Amino acid sequence: MVRTATGFALASCFVVLLMLGLPTARAGHAPDSFADLAAQVSDAVVNISATQTYEEQSAGGEPELDPGTPFDQLFDEFFRHHQDQGGGDDEELMVPHERRSNSLGSGFVIDPSGIIVTNNHVIADSDDVTVIFTDGTKLRAQVIGKDTKVDVAVLKVKPDKPLKAVKFGDSGKMRVGDWVIAVGNPFGLGGSVTAGIVSARNRDIDSGPYDDYIQTDAAINKGNSGGPLFNMDGEVIGINTAILSPSGGSIGIGFATPSNTVAPIIDQLRKYGETRRGWLGVRIQPIDDSIAESLELGNVRGALVAGTDANGPAAEAGIATGDVIVKFDGQRIQDAHELPKLVAGTAVGKSVEVVILRKGQELTKTVTLGRLEDNQKQASLEQSGAAPEQNTPNAAVQKSLGMAFASLDSAARLKFAIKDSITSGVVVAGVDSDSPAAEKNIQPGEVILEINQEPVSQPADVAKKLSALKSAGKKLALLLVASPSGEERFVALAVP
Repeated sequence: MVRTATGFALASCFVVLLMLGLPTARAGHAPDSFADLAAQVSDAVVNISATQTYEEQSAGGEPELDPGTPFDQLFDEFFRHHQDQGGGDDEELMVPHERRSNSLGSGFVIDPSGIIVTNNHVIADSDDVTVIFTDGTKLRAQVIGKDTKVDVAVLKVKPDKPLKAVKFGDSGKMRVGDWVIAVGNPFGLGGSVTAGIVSARNRDIDSGPYDDYIQTDAAINKGNSGGPLFNMDGEVIGINTAILSPSGGSIGIGFATPSNTVAPIIDQLRKYGETRRGWLGVRIQPIDDSIAESLELGNVRGALVAGTDANGPAAEAGIATGDVIVKFDGQRIQDAHELPKLVAGTAVGKSVEVVILRKGQELTKTVTLGRLEDNQKQASLEQSGAAPEQNTPNAAVQKSLGMAFASLDSAARLKFAIKDSITSGVVVAGVDSDSPAAEKNIQPGEVILEINQEPVSQPADVAKKLSALKSAGKKLALLLVASPSGEERFVALAVP
């Protein structure tokens, strides 16, 4: 289970101190300790206390703890013992009251004037944010900008004197095996330093569209969220954001958002109070071996365009569904996960060259990027749920590839709630449970729009296309499939 590393105020806790004697990867020499580095950066690391106030109905006034803390069982036993000793009424009284939920996290100063960075999830929806410094000073903070997609927030405080600040380093230079230290506020303890190495790079943990985490075995626990991950030069090369843990405690698998990802976002938040990401206007999906073979790509590469926004920059430049984007603004696209990050990091209004493959031909399109608004729909690889019922909507049914096909008529639209925006195609009326189509999660109610990038409009068209592919010696058929709600994706199936 991947958890954020945000901590919570606790009534009691204990500390186990581990003495570490760790070698270094710097020029083959082992440091005596990390003490000099810790002393250099620790005063720039702060604790973040965020409070949210809301009303709720509760029984008997028993406090509720945020789930997942290691001390849940301790408090559960305490309250059970309290109730056993004190008796209590048979009838629970529901009492409305104002509740203050307090969360603890970490952050760090990037500007001596009082600019502080943390995770968005540390301060999200909070009414009051307080920054606590290593000398005990507490300052109220103003949120000047936050971004949910890379989970970062920028705060501002008004100090009496310039603050100790740290700067960002180049996370792209970090190698697997390089030493790092994490400084933060685990379980509300404050001022904790842990050391480890970069365990992996470019981790995708399915937390957002721009996942590109640094994995580290430096101990990260609840409360470390928003804290810095330093290289051995005292530069911030990541923001500690999440841990992989069944219990909520560190098991040596932590994740930090790279500095090269967050630094441009922080600059935008400081300047505008919001993000200004580039927008291409395409919905993409990964390319697997079967899709690569059906498109004759030679090897798995690029991002497959599964749909375009009719009013988006890509459509205006002539990029279409079925195109494979293999290069964006001079950078090669090896897989679909890379493209959204590159587009988002490109300036709004910039004209870029996009190289595509279309039916074996390489074409270059010039696209002027728009701006990705927060309320614009994000690219999704998930398909809509489908009706389990597999009765055919009409009599014009033909079968192939483990599916039964029917015409896209009013009966089919009504039965499967197919949107009017889908104007042509062939309806999947049923799917054999043990067929390759079922393995690729094709569902009744979906609509086949194209086979090998040629449109189909009647059930008989499917048989004709498949027969032509077989005669041409093709082993795979590339289907463009639309869900009843209109979400499109490509599926490659073996030709019988």
